[in-house]
Amino acid sequence: MAEETEGQDAEGEVDQDALLAEWDSMADDDGDADGSDGEPTNSARVLDQSEIDSLLGVDSSSEDGSEQSGIQAILNSALVSYERLPMLEVVFDRLVRMMSTSLRNFTSDNVEVSLDNITSARFGDHLNSIPLPAMLSVFKAEEWDNHGLMTVDSALIYSIVDVLLGGRRGTAAMRIEGRPYTTIERNLVERMVHVVLADLSAAFDPLSPVTFRFDRLETNPRFATIARVNNATIVVTLRVDMEDRGGRIELLIPYATLEPVRELLLQMFMGEKFGRDSIWEGHLTAELWQTTVSIQAVLDQVELSLGDILNWEVGSRLELNATPASEIEMRCGDVEMFRGHMGRSNGHIAMQIADKIMREGES
Repeated sequence: MAEETEGQDAEGEVDQDALLAEWDSMADDDGDADGSDGEPTNSARVLDQSEIDSLLGVDSSSEDGSEQSGIQAILNSALVSYERLPMLEVVFDRLVRMMSTSLRNFTSDNVEVSLDNITSARFGDHLNSIPLPAMLSVFKAEEWDNHGLMTVDSALIYSIVDVLLGGRRGTAAMRIEGRPYTTIERNLVERMVHVVLADLSAAFDPLSPVTFRFDRLETNPRFATIARVNNATIVVTLRVDMEDRGGRIELLIPYATLEPVRELLLQMFMGEKFGRDSIWEGHLTAELWQTTVSIQAVLDQVELSLGDILNWEVGSRLELNATPASEIEMRCGDVEMFRGHMGRSNGHIAMQIADKIMREGES
């Protein structure tokens, strides 16, 4: 019995080997029949990574911020464009002019401030794109009860320190990498941040009074988290030039911070009141008092069926329930205005108003 079992196992192994060989030969025959010399057919073709990226609109080779498409474009389109808030450009133009003057007084040097760009970005993306080392100043908008972030890059930090401590002109600011900022550097930058925040408050004053209060100064972006990672924010980049020295300041304001003044930021020009212009209101009121309208005196109303109306003939009479003492209504169009009594005055039919009909919403 044992010999028979071993013989069957051996025959099974041989049969399996024969089947595998037969399948391989069939696959080779199919490949030759397709005329691809053993190459897989198009129906079984597997896409490589570059083709998958092309279909999804992800270009792994270009990371220079070029135009995106596909899934990346859909994800980025969820952000609100700052251009929907046209007053922001006016506010930051005022900030640039005010900072040029205040930083000249602060540094006693020739300072030029320019607005590079205003963009929208997610908070997490901006935080990851900050070049380190840098100083991140967290400030709070008191009246709006929310926070903002100001980033000062290393080039401007060393330039401010060099200028305030009497560095000579014509020498490039020394950049020291790989060490924490000293107490003197932090204090000098904090003084500059106070100057910028005061100018930012003054820039918003014509639109809405707000006080931006300095909260804290951080060097690690993880400790400067003021919003959720996916929250939409506005990033304003300012360039500060002091002859041959300078750097950049980035102001990050979340859309949630600007929500209390969103209606004001939607204005097309400073001073727009959204229909509450006092001059126009006075003019409209004066013209309304001189307007002529038609008033109808309704003696009575009788409801009749269509059949009764069709049976009317010449000489038919319509009886009203009004008497000489009954009150009648005075209407302007379909709006009931007054109640009163009808009579005669100097040979003319006249109305004497008894009271005013109060409509819904009137006290």
